[in-house]
Amino acid sequence: MAEPVHITFLGGLGDIGRNCAVLEQEGALLLIDCGIMFPDNDMLGVDVVLPDFTFLLERADDIVGCVATHGHEDHVGGFSYLLREATFPVFGSELTLGLARGRIEEAGLLKRTELTPVADGETWTIGPFDVEFIPTTHSVPEAFATAYHTAQGTILHSGDFKIDLSPVDGRLTDLAHIGALADTDGIRLLLADSTNADQPGHARSESSVGEVLYNLLHHEEGRRVIVACFASHIHRIQQLADAAGAFGRVVAPLGRSMRRNVTMARELGLLHIPDSALISSDDITDHDPGDVMVICTGSQGEPMSALAQLSTGDNRWLKVTDSDTVILSSHPIPGNEHAVTRVIDNLMRSGADVVHSGISDVHATGHAKREELKLYQSIVQPEWFVPVHGEYHHMVAHARIAESMGMSEDRIIVAEDGDRLVLDDDGLRKVGRVPSEYVYVHGTVGDVSSGVLADRQVLSQEGLVSVIVCVDLSRGRLVAGPEIATRGWVPPEESADLLADLAGRVADTLTQALADGTRERPALAKVIRRAAGGFVADRTRRRPMIVPVVLETRA
Repeated sequence: MAEPVHITFLGGLGDIGRNCAVLEQEGALLLIDCGIMFPDNDMLGVDVVLPDFTFLLERADDIVGCVATHGHEDHVGGFSYLLREATFPVFGSELTLGLARGRIEEAGLLKRTELTPVADGETWTIGPFDVEFIPTTHSVPEAFATAYHTAQGTILHSGDFKIDLSPVDGRLTDLAHIGALADTDGIRLLLADSTNADQPGHARSESSVGEVLYNLLHHEEGRRVIVACFASHIHRIQQLADAAGAFGRVVAPLGRSMRRNVTMARELGLLHIPDSALISSDDITDHDPGDVMVICTGSQGEPMSALAQLSTGDNRWLKVTDSDTVILSSHPIPGNEHAVTRVIDNLMRSGADVVHSGISDVHATGHAKREELKLYQSIVQPEWFVPVHGEYHHMVAHARIAESMGMSEDRIIVAEDGDRLVLDDDGLRKVGRVPSEYVYVHGTVGDVSSGVLADRQVLSQEGLVSVIVCVDLSRGRLVAGPEIATRGWVPPEESADLLADLAGRVADTLTQALADGTRERPALAKVIRRAAGGFVADRTRRRPMIVPVVLETRA
């Protein structure tokens, strides 16, 4: 019997983000991506969301490396957290490693990894796996599909992809090589991007966006144009620069990640903007508005981004006026719609004209739609199939596409984060689960618990009531208080009688508890919390956070 291969999903199956999967053979673990997810509106104070790395940290010595399929944060943003606890090399294209390097370097962790660049068509031996890096088109250059040659046959991971037949850089998805793999030894298992599985037709070519942007610049002659897009979308930046050059505009990158990525992409030869066409942020106002295009970060409404600061008038280099046109060359990621709308509203309050994907074709998705996924299935013809990268309904839609292409339902597994699968001589099946909870990061804190988030929800919606008392535990009597302090519960000007009644209820209950022999401060705090909570709920039908503070006086 051939050695079995285990596949464990730590993130990316059931939500958009924190993509991370693990292949295991002969006791060696090989990661596919290590990403983050950006928080939803109800994740108060959370900066990013990580996969649960418990499974990996318990076997950190078994990790032989990580394959980074492309440079988006939801695939490489997690290295700066996992590398604090484990060391392993990372394999990816030069651009992918360049985009990942920034966060790793900021965290001071470069010495804990070896960033190993790979090129199109190369095969690398990583532990017991032979890994082929296959060119594929996406919304960031140098993305890869990856083929893992294992004891159980070839496992093909599509990476994030679309089938763009006229990409900006001319680098096509190597469907011929994928077909050759399928026609020779065959594809034992396919793991494929599901993000747009519920969308009909084909994804638009990135090149088509360039035509739209060119026409917009023609229409906006004489006005300053500010364009927001992902800093990693080098092809979009190239098309923006080309359009600016056609109308004699200079280009000003705005935002730290935008400036860094433009510099890096030019050094790698992936972005072609002459020195004479680039200006710094400091020089924007030295040029006539109609001679400038500003390219900035913040297309998703991120609070500290350049565009968000422009919308609130807080950007140090530029103030938006009624002579500006702002183009959001993106589409809101699910969960970001409210933030994007708020930025648009603020920009329009400043007098700017705003163009976004809802009114003009200024964005093209980087993910394959239904007809492209059908084509991929017809070429690969896998023995087994697991949809990946998407919300649950995306993966179900992708499973149905595979069925429509003649694949048997019992050869398709719709897995979720935490699922552990085994591929052996008998086929593919689920064999258990590993921890897969969200890990919330706030500042430098790497694990904000769900309990902390629940407390933040209460504070934001119901407010806080603090009850402070001083007791003499040796004599069993209340010495001072209760003093009541509130935030976000009831208006202070309306609460004098209510607070007096609350203090009376707590004093009576606490005095009785002391008379009954209760002497431990934690037990007294519990008495206060129960008495205050019951009173507040009865009188106001609200449930603010109750914070009892028991001080002890000593004779």
